[in-house]
Amino acid sequence: MSVITTRKDGEVLVVTSNNPPVNALGQAVRAGLADAMAEAAADNDIKAVVICCEGRTFFAGADITEFGKPPVGPSLPEVIDTIEASEKPVIAAIHGTALGGGLEVALGCHYRIAVASAKLGLPEVKLGILPGAGGTQRLPRVVGVAEALPMIVTGNPVPAAKAEKIGLVDKLVAEDGLEASGIAHAREVIGKSDHPVSSRRTDKIGETPSDSEFFDEFRKTQMRRLKGFEAPEACIEAVKAAIDLPFEEGVKKERELFGKLIAGTQSKALRHVFFAERAAAKIDDIPKDTPLIPIKKVGILGAGTMGGGIAMNFLTAGYPVTILEREQEALDRGVSIIRKNYERSAAKGRFTADQVERAMGLLTPTLEMEDLADCDLVIEAVFENMDVKKDVFRKLDSIVKEGAILASNTSYLNVDEMAAETKRPGSVLGLHFFSPANVMRLLEIVRAAKTEPSVLKTAMDLSKKIGKVAVVSGVCFGFIGNRMLSPRQRAAQAMLLQGAKPWDVDKALTDFGMPMGPFQMSDLAGLDLGWDKANSKGETIRDVLCERDRRGQKTGKGFYDYDENRRPSPSKEVEAIIDEFAAKSGLEQRVFSQEEIRERLLFPMINEGAKILEEGMAQRASDIDTVWINGYGWPAFTGGPMFWADTIGLDKVVAGLKAHAESAGAEPDISKLLEEKAAKGETFN
Repeated sequence: MSVITTRKDGEVLVVTSNNPPVNALGQAVRAGLADAMAEAAADNDIKAVVICCEGRTFFAGADITEFGKPPVGPSLPEVIDTIEASEKPVIAAIHGTALGGGLEVALGCHYRIAVASAKLGLPEVKLGILPGAGGTQRLPRVVGVAEALPMIVTGNPVPAAKAEKIGLVDKLVAEDGLEASGIAHAREVIGKSDHPVSSRRTDKIGETPSDSEFFDEFRKTQMRRLKGFEAPEACIEAVKAAIDLPFEEGVKKERELFGKLIAGTQSKALRHVFFAERAAAKIDDIPKDTPLIPIKKVGILGAGTMGGGIAMNFLTAGYPVTILEREQEALDRGVSIIRKNYERSAAKGRFTADQVERAMGLLTPTLEMEDLADCDLVIEAVFENMDVKKDVFRKLDSIVKEGAILASNTSYLNVDEMAAETKRPGSVLGLHFFSPANVMRLLEIVRAAKTEPSVLKTAMDLSKKIGKVAVVSGVCFGFIGNRMLSPRQRAAQAMLLQGAKPWDVDKALTDFGMPMGPFQMSDLAGLDLGWDKANSKGETIRDVLCERDRRGQKTGKGFYDYDENRRPSPSKEVEAIIDEFAAKSGLEQRVFSQEEIRERLLFPMINEGAKILEEGMAQRASDIDTVWINGYGWPAFTGGPMFWADTIGLDKVVAGLKAHAESAGAEPDISKLLEEKAAKGETFN
């Protein structure tokens, strides 16, 4: 069956795409559209064309599996030019999403109608490229530069209502009968002598000159988003070309910029990230017909920061949640913080007041563990102590109904030990949410030795419903993310004793693109996390800092001094403490280059990642990349730690590990997998 079909409705030719799952604009779709336009041109009885799509969406973008392969015609720009050049009006009838190439097709049409639930956008920047089929040239002409630039540079779609307001959509129509609405609109415009052609429009393009302050102001507002990324700046350059150049020359500039980006490392890295997130959702050894366990009610132990954040994920997704605390005061405080978080988000326009009340209405606070008995999933978010967690699992096992899933939100501890405390180890797994749990996208799902396939599959399915990117980990200390964090933190501490300063170490990582370095992270988390005041003997730098009440941001000083707005500055006191420990160590003091600091921090992480793969604790290298990008802020434009290692060469990583171990007078402990791949010139991905 052809992916593009045509049918006549009187004098209107209805062109329909049916290319599941998202009507991607692959070669067959492009050829079908070109043929349909040729059919319309050749038939004198046809006076107008309506382009619509079957399934859940309009064209949701190009087929990115074609990227990097030899092009097969017709190209998307050629097809869009053909649509736009039609003497007979062409109407795009949009539902679902019109994204990337899909919106570029719609911009090539003379008219656009959409259902109210539709979204329209140009997300190419998120793949390290820019719209390459005229999008950067047509969109500013249609909606003006002030509206077009944010859409192109951020890649975020706009809802149909806004699209209508800015002139991107001509008319909103009922959800039912979109095709009929398209045909009716076509009949309305058939009699017009002149139809709007996006590429010829000049009425809005001159509103914002290319040398105006608008562009510098826009850069300032997007500074954090733009840092380190090449594509956003190229998008700005392309939009400026739309202002200054005739359409044909602007398109040439767009194609030139597109070509540079798609051949570059950043685009390859960001495309890797795109596919890595999708691959992470697949569990290789679980049969497709494995049944899901129905989850209708969720229980959470602990109404603290983590428990409350976890609860919000389920409440927002419409799941009733029972949240348990030991004392009324802690319970009231936890519920109050959940409400405040929702109200803060509502003030920013992320929720309506009704949505906040609906979510809070699904929450049942309790002091009685028996109230969790009828939950289908119970997640404990209690103190990170194995004895405490074992006790919790014993109690839950005796109270919660048979068939329910029991989960731990542990960051480091052995889930198998917790499962062994129950009579249902097959129903136990880890659900490691990242803080703040209601914001962070990552969810590490820890597969215990006896976790049943249906339990794991249900957890993966549930993660999508609550808006998480889930990655499966085996049981090991720290799982994937925190296990790789440990050698990085050790390397950072070691460099302090050899002459490096905390702020120099942190700068090496923030310049690389990380949101913060190891000492900034420690100050944020609290230096007293896991520190015991009663038994502290001043044996480490951290001990001394905590003893002097330098416990991080919360006390206004840690490795850094903080002002009232929590802005950090280097501390003379900390420098003196470090110098004292360095002198006691007897180690030679020296200056580290930023490049060496980066290698000493990041190469041990790559090595640990290779060990994780060796041991089967992660399914694939790209899963590790997904963890670090979504959980720790690793710069996406490098593709994640394992992809970055591939990019710089595994032989360089191995050589660096050996050299740094030698300079520290230690034996290198290098993963066999890493050494073998480096020797063969192979990559992880």
